[in-house]
Amino acid sequence: MGSASAGFLHSLDWVTTYRQNHLWLIALLPIGGFLVGLLYHHYGKNIAAGNNVWLNALHQPSQTIPFKMAPFVYLGTIISHLLGASAGREGTALQMASAICSQLGRLLKISASEKKILLIAAIAAGFGSVFGTPLAGAIFALEVALIGSLKYDAVFPAFISAILADIVCKLWQVNHTQYPALTVPPISFLNLIYCLIAGIAFGICAAVFSKSMRWLSGVFKAKIAYAPLRPLLGGVLIASAVFAMGSTTYIGLGIPTILASFGQPLPAYTFALKMVFTIITLSAGFKGGEATPLFFIGAALGNALFYFIPLPLQLLAAMGFVAVFAGATNTPLACIVMAMELFGAGCGVFAAIACVVAYLSSGHTGIYTRQQIGEAKHSNFKNDEGKYLHDF
Repeated sequence: MGSASAGFLHSLDWVTTYRQNHLWLIALLPIGGFLVGLLYHHYGKNIAAGNNVWLNALHQPSQTIPFKMAPFVYLGTIISHLLGASAGREGTALQMASAICSQLGRLLKISASEKKILLIAAIAAGFGSVFGTPLAGAIFALEVALIGSLKYDAVFPAFISAILADIVCKLWQVNHTQYPALTVPPISFLNLIYCLIAGIAFGICAAVFSKSMRWLSGVFKAKIAYAPLRPLLGGVLIASAVFAMGSTTYIGLGIPTILASFGQPLPAYTFALKMVFTIITLSAGFKGGEATPLFFIGAALGNALFYFIPLPLQLLAAMGFVAVFAGATNTPLACIVMAMELFGAGCGVFAAIACVVAYLSSGHTGIYTRQQIGEAKHSNFKNDEGKYLHDF
């Protein structure tokens, strides 16, 4: 999985650089979306659900994920980034990892319970290696399937696979994004209150993103019966907006803007525009992931909160970076650890409050609709075991 992530990341760097040097390619985004839509419509209907495919396999480990999901999502994501869609990379890494390791489990003829552990290890390896955060990757894999519950018999496989995948990925000379060292203020009651307020804002943002994406996806499916036309229309909307605005800030991964959010105040609407571009991209059916766009949205929202909350700009951006993702994926523990891996242990207390509050305030929603609720977030919520997020 480390080698698979390395190959994917090198490809992603190349197509991003090529697009930046040939901006006319953005005009081809509708055509690219249509072609990828055709591929999935004729040959990939059983894998079109993306991340929800491997979530289903975690809940029903007797299922085998088709191997074709790996090359299909790789090709679809590369086309998305080459032509200027606003998508991420974690979804691709997780789908590649789960498809490859599901086939391994089939060949080894292991039991259903062992397949589940193998799949968790694969998710940990994919997440940990694609972001260079092996500890967060392991916890994410343990935390993501069943909200409020961890599978402890998979702890060792998850951690060892994530750590080894990260080592292998770096041996392929992958350079992960380096973030600045944070200025962390003293821990005080007032600063903790500021964190609480920021966490609520991040949680609301996560809920708006998740619900808006689900709503717009439903609109696309209801209004456009022929699936390949959905990314074509989405591509028209995104390409038209880019050329009308004369800016590429809100397409692709957006790493330069994420880094800028740690160094200087950005326009307060930056996070909202990235949210709109990403929701259209993913709801229309383009391939990629939500994580890096959510990192962008969260960091930019934290940057915007600097106008109102007297905490250091870098700290607010870092808190938003992980907390919006925590609220959207319901994985607060993984995001707390990710903050410390990326920004240093000094931000741990502030990141923990922001992530937990965002997780709680985002409600029973999320970007992964096949997540099950194992332990409800609120005591007044009637928890029916086995319920999926799409039921709410």
